[in-house]
Amino acid sequence: MSTTTVETSAEVREARPAPTGRRFRRRGEQSMAGKLVSHSILIVASLIALFPIVWLIFLSLGPDKDDYLHPGGIWKKMTFTNYSFVLRHTEFFDWLKSSLIVSLGTTVIGVLIAATTGYAVSRMRFPGYRKFMWVLLLTQMFPVAVLMVPMYQILSDLELIDSYLGLILVYCSTAVPYCAWLLKGYFDTIPFEIDEAGRVDGLTPFGTFARLILPLAKPGLAVAAFYSFLTAFGEVAFASTFMLSDTKYTFAVGLQTFVSEHDAQRNLMAATAVLIAIPVSAFFYLVQKNLVTGLTAGGTKG
Repeated sequence: MSTTTVETSAEVREARPAPTGRRFRRRGEQSMAGKLVSHSILIVASLIALFPIVWLIFLSLGPDKDDYLHPGGIWKKMTFTNYSFVLRHTEFFDWLKSSLIVSLGTTVIGVLIAATTGYAVSRMRFPGYRKFMWVLLLTQMFPVAVLMVPMYQILSDLELIDSYLGLILVYCSTAVPYCAWLLKGYFDTIPFEIDEAGRVDGLTPFGTFARLILPLAKPGLAVAAFYSFLTAFGEVAFASTFMLSDTKYTFAVGLQTFVSEHDAQRNLMAATAVLIAIPVSAFFYLVQKNLVTGLTAGGTKG
């Protein structure tokens, strides 16, 4: 029996073709040419994305307000005087305080409302719940110019003109509908059995939501928080209309003070824009771990 096995194995080895030294690609593996093309496209796309940022930083180092017309001369006279002027002789820190108050307030209130709304529509079946979500979506279709007058009238009646709370509520009306849709799709991916397990353990619906569902929904909450923060941080139209005091200007409105009818201090504007990017970059760093997961998870169900 063993002799037959040995002979058969020897025959199989003899019948097997000798290796030619050629490497076969695995299924799904790119060829060398394909890798070069994809990497080249990614490098070009990265350069296109980074160019405005690098150009803005470069212009911020020019000491004169007209250096943007002759950028080649900046190399010989680079300086950080624009940054020191902005930090010492403008209301930069007042703008920073106002922007953080409004942005963080919008993030906290907006995400809280959007999370409870998305969870209710995802888990509960009440009359008109589908139409309710479509109504939220329709609110995103109105342009800012149409909403400006009625919102101003409402805030005026509530005595919230030139107040942080009034601007936060205005921004929540923009951020909540989108975030509710986003979080509803994410909650749909969380198994309903988790809610049932919470009820078996004696938790109330709110306790189940707070203690079981929210920890699992961190990626979706991170995306909603990032969107709400950016919505409030970079908005101009509502902030310039509803905030009347110079000390309550946000960054987006404060940048407009460098440009007037007869003058434009673009060097100071560029330096301020670079400084403005620091809080946004810090916030992005805090939520970046959950951003990719949150952006893709809601697209598989719901």
